[in-house]
Formats: sequence, C-alpha cells, structure tokens
Amino acid sequence: QRGVWFFSSYPEVELETVTVNVTIQDFVADVASELVCRNMQQVSKETMFIFPVDSNTVVHTFHATMGDSCIEAMLWEKEEAQKLYKATSGMENLRYLQDQWDLWGRVFACFLGTLPPNEEVTISLCYVQELPLQPDGAAQFFWPRELLPRRKYISEVSQFLAPLLSGRMSSEEMSENMHFSISLKSAHGVSHVAINGSYTPLQYVTSDQTSAQVSLKSSSWMQDDLILLVHYKRPHTLSAVVEKNDSKASPGSLLGDPVVMLTVTPNIPEVTISPGHFGEFLFLMDCSLFQDAQLPHLSSAHPSVCPQNTLLFLLKSLPLGCYFNIYSFGATFKAFYPQSVEYMQENMDNAVGHISSIRPDLGGCDLLGLLRSIYSTPLLHGHPRQLFIFLQRKISSEEEAVMAEVYRYRDQHRCFCFPTNRCVNLHLAQAIALETKGECVCIHSRMDMASKAVKCLQRALQPMASGISLHWDLPTGLEVSLIKRVPEMIFRGYQSTIYAQIHGQAQDEKLDEAAVTLQYHVGSQFFNYTLRFSLSPSSDDRLPVHRMALMYLLWGRAWEGTSRTEKDTQQSAVKSSLRLGVPSPFTSTTMSLTSTSPLPFSNSLPPDSSMLFSPTCNLVPCQLLWLRGFRPVLFKSTKFWMVQKYQLCLEMLGNKGADTEALTQLSSYCKVVALQKANGSWALTRALASVLELSEADIEGQRPSEEVQPAVWETVLALVWLHKYKWKVPWSELLEAKACRWLQDQAEVQLHECLRAANSLLGCSVEPTVFRM
Repeated sequence: QRGVWFFSSYPEVELETVTVNVTIQDFVADVASELVCRNMQQVSKETMFIFPVDSNTVVHTFHATMGDSCIEAMLWEKEEAQKLYKATSGMENLRYLQDQWDLWGRVFACFLGTLPPNEEVTISLCYVQELPLQPDGAAQFFWPRELLPRRKYISEVSQFLAPLLSGRMSSEEMSENMHFSISLKSAHGVSHVAINGSYTPLQYVTSDQTSAQVSLKSSSWMQDDLILLVHYKRPHTLSAVVEKNDSKASPGSLLGDPVVMLTVTPNIPEVTISPGHFGEFLFLMDCSLFQDAQLPHLSSAHPSVCPQNTLLFLLKSLPLGCYFNIYSFGATFKAFYPQSVEYMQENMDNAVGHISSIRPDLGGCDLLGLLRSIYSTPLLHGHPRQLFIFLQRKISSEEEAVMAEVYRYRDQHRCFCFPTNRCVNLHLAQAIALETKGECVCIHSRMDMASKAVKCLQRALQPMASGISLHWDLPTGLEVSLIKRVPEMIFRGYQSTIYAQIHGQAQDEKLDEAAVTLQYHVGSQFFNYTLRFSLSPSSDDRLPVHRMALMYLLWGRAWEGTSRTEKDTQQSAVKSSLRLGVPSPFTSTTMSLTSTSPLPFSNSLPPDSSMLFSPTCNLVPCQLLWLRGFRPVLFKSTKFWMVQKYQLCLEMLGNKGADTEALTQLSSYCKVVALQKANGSWALTRALASVLELSEADIEGQRPSEEVQPAVWETVLALVWLHKYKWKVPWSELLEAKACRWLQDQAEVQLHECLRAANSLLGCSVEPTVFRM
C-alpha cells in the first residue's frame, strides 16, 4: 500500500520534534529547520517529503537521515541531471504524486524510501523567502501547523476535547518538542512582534533596537498555522538590506560583489487630485460562457446571467482617458481592436456594438496563446495594465506554461479572475490572481457575474503608484547594476522587491554610505523619497540576499534570452547557483544517498556519471514538481467548499420564481446603462424617454429653466431614476460616480432645482447626497 506523507498530516508518520531558526531582516527570511519524524505503525511505510514552494521562496539545502543512510540534495546542470534521472528508479512515485495528489501548485518533493516500524527520519530543510507586507506595514512570516509537533492522542480528538487533554502535559513537556527561535534585524528599528501563540518577551540585542530576538514557548495546543508579524519603528516606504560579498568568489561576479535588496512600499493616498484614473483594461471572455445566453429557456432569466450585460456594465464604468480592449477566446482568440484603444465615445459605441457578435465556441481553450499575444504588445506609458479573465472551460494541460507566462510578466500587470463553479481550472485562476496581486472571485451561478466583476473593477480603479524610478548616489568608483528591474506599477497595500549588484572600488574607502531616491506618480501627484543606507553591514555567511538575487537573475535570463556578451555572466551565475543550491531553469535537483549498509534502492548509474559517486552512493528521485490536483493549495480545509455549496443552494432556492416586475425593471436598467455616454452623461432620445416611461415632451417641458443645459437636466433625471432602483442593481456605483463627476465639471449647474424637478417627475424622494458633493 502506497503511503505518502505531507506535513505529517498522515498519522502513521508522526512529527515528534521541530527545531527552527529564523533570521528576518526587513522583508527577507532565512530559515533553517530540522524535523524528526517517526513511523508509528507496525509495518514499514514508503515516505515522501513534500514542501510547497511559491515564486518568492528558494529551497537551497535538504538532507534526510534514516539510520545509517543519508539522502542529500544536489543541484546539477540540467543536461547532466537528465542523464541522472534516467538512471533513477522510484521516479514513478513522483509521477504518481504529480497526477494523483489532491493539492495543486509547485512543490519540492523527495521520495525518502521505506521507513521501518518505530524508526525515525531526521530532515534538514533550509530556505530563503521574501515576506509579504500586511496592511499595517508589518512583515508576515508563516509556518504551517502541520510542521509543528503534536501528541498523537491530541490530534485524533475533536477540537472541543483538545484543551482538556492538553492539560495532562506540562508546558515544559510541550516545549521539549519544539525549539523555535527568531532573530530580527532592521535599520529602521524593531518595534514589536505579534504571534498567534505563546512566546518569550522581545529582547533587544543592540541599544538602538535594530536587532532583537524572540522564541516560541510551545505548540501542542495550536489549532492553526503559526503567523508572526514583525512591526518596525519607521514606515518602510523604502528600505535597503546590503549583504557583503563572498570573500571566496572573484570580484565582479555576483557572489564576489555586495548585493542590495530594496523593498519599495509607496505611500499611496486615498484621494488623488486627478479626477480620473488612467489605465489599460483588458477583458478576456471564455466563449463557452455565451452558450447559455443563446438558449431559449434562459431568455426570461435574470439579465445579469448574460455575459454580454456584464461586459456592458464594465465598459460603461470605465473612465475617460483610459485604454481598453475585449478578447473572446475558444479554440482561437479574437480581439475587438488590433491593439488597445482610448476610451472615448466612438470607440465605446463600437465596442458595445461588437458585444452582441460574440458567439459560443465549444472547441479548445487557447488562453495560453491569448496571454502570449497580449504580453507581446508593448505597455502603454502611464496606463497600468489590468486583465479581467472570465473562465469556464479546462484550458487543456497547459497550466504550467500559463503560469510561467504570468510569472514572467507579473510585475507588469494585474489579473482579476472569474472562474465559474463549473470551471475545473479554479486552482489556476487562484494562482494567476495571487501571482499578480489581483483577486479571484468564483461565479457560482452567474446570477452575480456583473456584480462581482464591477466590484473588482472598483478595486482596479483605485489609485496606484506608476512611473516608478530609482536614482542612486554612490561613492565615486562604485556602480549599480539592477538584477530585478523596477516594476511598472505598485498597487496600494503591496510592496516590490528590487535587487541590485554593487560593483567597483570606492576611491575613498572611508565613505561607506550611499543613497537611493524613489520617485513615482499617483494620478497627477508626484512623490519623492530618499533613503541613506550603510555600505558596511555585518556579513552573513548564509548569503540569503545573494540567493534570492541569483534566482531572479537566472529566471530573467531564461525568459529574456541571453546575448553573446552575457554568456560569460550567465555561466558564472549558473556556477554560483550550483554552489549556493539555488534552483533555476538551467539546473535540476537530484538526491545522492550514502549508506554503510545495503541500500533500499537498486539504481544503475550512467557510464559517464559513475565516477561522480562513491560505491556506497546511490540516486534518489527529487524534483521541483507542479502538482495537478483538483484542490487549490490556498484552501487548507473543506470549510470553504461547504460555505460555497451552501451559498449556491440558497441562490438556487431563492431564484425558483422570478419577480416579473423586478426582471422587467432590471431589463430597463440595462437599457438606460447602454444609453449612458462615455463621459458619464445622458442625452434626450426616444429610447431614454421609453426607459423612463415618459414622453420626450414631458421631459423637455419639465426642465427647470432655460438656463439649465439639456444634457445636465437629462443626466440628473437618469441619475435619479438609477438611484431609485439601486437596491435592485447594487453594482451601479461606478456608473453613478461617473455621472456625478461630469455634473461637477459643468459650469453654473442648478443641481438642487434639477433634483426637485426630477423627483416630482419620477415620483421619487432622492436626497441631494446622490450628487456626492
């Protein structure tokens, strides 16, 4: 029977002891951990170690010890590794894991072999990762609860009984199983920490409070993941971590030079001076979504079931001056325009006319080709790119290729994904949104498609930092080369990490201070921030910043290609990655197993590789895998699915019978939305009068005075009508705001008189607050 161990979640392999040492410097964590596990069964178990690896994590050291056998990770150049893979038995275990496991995403996986009854395995795992920013400015470190030691009898009882049983052990007994120490460093000063568990008081190591230590006390009672929040004394608009070079490496190479890690967190105000927000908005529609909209039995359904109406609301909600395009994709993909066009009346009218021409396509689903086409078009200066992806079908077996493309351009765009409840690629949509700092919203019945899409558009229209640039001031003789370039945009609540190599020789060695200036725009506002930092930090032999920089350097070279002049630099970087254990597209990982007793594997090595290993050494399958399971790795329990199924049942029960009056009114609502101009105003037409159930003569005759412009009166009338039925269509916020901005820009507007006349004509009692003045 195949047994797989994942974070000790299977009771037959129990995690007994954990030792973790974490060093956090600003927003980078260097983690060294040791896990001791034991087979609690009376039969031998095949075991496998699996550790999730996101795009901001580098696993550089791994080895496991079972009795007198030791398995150690070894990084090879890709071609050599391929030869070794062919000679490694047990690879079928990884293939089984890749296709059958119920998790999805990239993991570091190693097949550990057979663990005898009551025997233990000791696993050493070291990695480096960038830490995410929290809304309050804290750096967040995460450690999964499955990697914390627990008594077996506690883990097998309900959460209700766990506190009672945990009383049988003293806190000292609990602490014996866990040693979790955390070192904190920041030139900004360490303020305090928050941990969802018991921990020792924060102890400062230096008088200026730039270095501190804290330890966890116990873990057996924890029912959730361990989360550590590190708060710093000063805001991290810009912070710099300089890491000394490796003295053994040659100057000029990445390891031979210092590397600086900049964490950029722009200060983005809530309100900007600019009345509008510029950007490039691309709407990607899966053609299969349009199939149900063509069926006769849905002709009287809720109008937001129709994806055409969702597109209509999105289009009408865009601000003047932005750029947009609409793509439909199936077996092939089509664009409304060859390239994005400016949002103006003519282009908007053409787009609205094209919406009805989208036809169902039940063939393939070429999302990959569409993304590549979009990414190949140049970015529009001053117009941050944001994608809205509506997805229903499986996109064949190209998940890895799609994610590789998204990851490659993740700093140049943001994605909002809308998979339907029938979409088997929900996990992919989650990963795309997460990687680009967007949002994934599942459309369970499509009854709320327009509502959820417009809510995400509201978030997409919030101010962001753009036009970002860095300017360096270094001592004479020193220069900076960017390893990870400056992003095109940074959204509110997020930070961006930039790596740069400092090379050369300072003419005056006494000058050990440098400065970097961050400049960016938020709408029409300009921001300027300068940080001075030391070039003589304390050395770190583990080189966590160099490891992260190496990863970005090599992935960038793989994506962008390498010129002849860069060949030598690339080869040097690959050698450095082999030395530091940093995986890249040019390398692969395998395991060597050494033992003083007969090996549990019977591999045969390639003839040209036999001299690489001792007679007692063998190969063990170990790879960075892309799991293709059915459950998103972000969801750690079934609670999410239970909640969503419950909501779906309520929707189905609540929509058994349609309110004819409400549906008719909503249909009129869509019509009046279609009549709104790109600038947010309305003009008197026969169609508008029909929707308002008034005659053109009545509308013109009730205009408050000759001084009131006709367009102003008609816009107020439509705005009051929209607001009257807002409770039935809650996603009209952007449309109303757009109309209000247009009214505010008009000269000598008699809004109160217009409002009184509109209320009288429509039989409403809308308050002046509708104008948001």
